[in-house]
Amino acid sequence: MAVYKQPKSKYWWYKFTWNGEPIRQSTKQSNKRVAEQMEAAHRTALAKGEVGIRDKKPVPVLKDFAEHDFLPFVRSTFSAKVKTLKYYEYGVKSLLAFEKLAGARLDAITTETIGAFIAARKEAGVQISSINRELQSLRRMFHLAQEWGKVEKALPTVRMVPGENHRDRVLTAEEEALYFSGAKSEAMHQHLDPNLLSDVTTILLDCGLRPEECFRLRTENVRDGKIEIPYGKTDNARRRIPMTPRVQAILDMRLSKAAGSQWVFPAPTKSGHMESSTLKKQHAKAIQEATKILRKQTGRDDVSFQGFELYTLRHTCLTRWAPHMDPWTLAYLAGHRDMNITKRYVHPQEQTIRAAMDRARGVDRGHTFGHTAQNSTPGKTASGPQPLDAEEVSGAPGETRTPDLLVRSQPLYPPELRARGFQG
Repeated sequence: MAVYKQPKSKYWWYKFTWNGEPIRQSTKQSNKRVAEQMEAAHRTALAKGEVGIRDKKPVPVLKDFAEHDFLPFVRSTFSAKVKTLKYYEYGVKSLLAFEKLAGARLDAITTETIGAFIAARKEAGVQISSINRELQSLRRMFHLAQEWGKVEKALPTVRMVPGENHRDRVLTAEEEALYFSGAKSEAMHQHLDPNLLSDVTTILLDCGLRPEECFRLRTENVRDGKIEIPYGKTDNARRRIPMTPRVQAILDMRLSKAAGSQWVFPAPTKSGHMESSTLKKQHAKAIQEATKILRKQTGRDDVSFQGFELYTLRHTCLTRWAPHMDPWTLAYLAGHRDMNITKRYVHPQEQTIRAAMDRARGVDRGHTFGHTAQNSTPGKTASGPQPLDAEEVSGAPGETRTPDLLVRSQPLYPPELRARGFQG
């Protein structure tokens, strides 16, 4: 027992340590024996968990939480999404390599700790986009730790590092012609399937598919003049995309040579279909050949064809579609969850901006864009490309809308659109 009196006080106090925390309290009693009994009663009550400090679950350090809770969760949840699984596994690996994070209790991690991690990664020469992907893994871990009751207090907000470079490359018509000239050159005949690169890139450019969606196309996904995407990066990836005549011809030829395979592009890989690595050498060779063609055309040896990722073809496709369809249809065909994502893929080109400004300057006065201007001259139709009917492009009911990709958080399309999108 440890009872004592404060200076100039007639009452007894008691003081002891419980689970590493000091307990000190006045008994409001002047009798030492009664004070000792009160201390004993307090100890007994604590032991029973009835009063005072409750036993708290120990808060795990980040390393233990990642290895015993977070990674098992993502491995079971994303077992069918290999890229998502690798994304989280790589993010966790990078986070745990930073000792100040790995060895810290979850509730002891502060914004300063996160800032130190960011500074270390920048010093190591890591791109901001890669750092942000790692921070997104940390943010996901924090959310789940709070949801699962691993911590009792709110964890700090994980903010992304500004200055990330987003994909904004869009091929011009000249660049497209150069690239396909390289992809169809004699140099491709050194590969087992010389037409593989040109076929795949044509589909990406004409249909706006994500590369992995094209790689894993099954023969059953091609029917009725449309490409059916049954699943993907998000729930909205499920869609049907009309084929252009040249894509139809390519897929008809591929299906005729499928020889019983379930894949449109079979390959000797673990998955059974082609992967990004399948095209790596052909893509690099096509860029080299495009450079040779460009130098021959210009008569200069100091020019080169600027290389790009296959994903650039998707950006190019969506950018070319944007002026000719309403944003809801564009988001549907792209398989996007909301309009903010679609906006990232639309890059206004110089000729599009100039045409828009010319139309704006042609208006005499007042607000007539898309409304009164259409009826100002009865019997005449507006010049320039007309918006595609949503029914023709995606089966969307209703009329087309004026494209406006600056509107935030709009519902993409009515619920019946997706139901109709997969009817035979």
